[in-house]
Amino acid sequence: MNVDSTVAHWFKSSYSQGGSDCVEVAHRADRVLVRDSKYAGPSHDQPVLAIAPELWPALLDLVLSGNSGRIGDQLSVTVSAAGGATLTNPHGTALDYTPAEWSAFSKGVANAEFNR
Repeated sequence: MNVDSTVAHWFKSSYSQGGSDCVEVAHRADRVLVRDSKYAGPSHDQPVLAIAPELWPALLDLVLSGNSGRIGDQLSVTVSAAGGATLTNPHGTALDYTPAEWSAFSKGVANAEFNR
C-alpha cells in the first residue's frame, strides 16, 4: 500500500523522553500510520505501516498484553524474549523496535496516549 505520510501529524509516547528512536503514530481518518523514528530522512525513505482505524483498538490491546499476535490481515506483532518487538504487514514491510522503544510505546498505550 502506498502511504503518503507527509500530510500526517506524528507523535510518540511521553515515555520516549525526547529520544530519537521511537514508535511514532499518526491518526488519519482512513487509517492509523506507524513508523520508526530511527529511519531519518525524507518520508518516502521511511517504512510506514498502516492499519484500519477499526482495528487500532485491537492493536493497543495486544500491546498491553505483552504477547505476539495478528491484527486481522493487516499487521503481525512479534514480541521478542528480550522485550523488543517487530511489526510486519502482509507485504513484508517490517519495523523493528528495541526493548526501550517498545517499553516506551507500551507505557504510552497504558496511559491512553494513543487512543483515537
